Amino acid sequence: MGIPLTYPLTLAAVLFGIGLYGALTQRNAIRILMGVELMLNAVNINLLAFGNAVDGAAATGQVFALFVMTVSAAEVALALAIILLLAKRRKHIDIERVNLLRW
Repeated sequence: MGIPLTYPLTLAAVLFGIGLYGALTQRNAIRILMGVELMLNAVNINLLAFGNAVDGAAATGQVFALFVMTVSAAEVALALAIILLLAKRRKHIDIERVNLLRW
């Protein structure tokens, strides 16, 4: 039979809530990025759980989760490059002190 659908959905909801809280309350750019990654991992758990519940033989949930991981990897690479450039130029990564787009 397997694991009931409510178990992974509850885990994903808890992870998404922790990630959302971390992304909205932190001032450090790395911590915000970690919160966003937690939310994306919660989405991956949902995709895998629903993919298995709807049709266990098809790999649709796994394929969508792979796409989310690909986009997540690209997002992390770009965000870390921006954060490293910010740390190099401004000597801090505090989001509230960043004003690079202002004149």
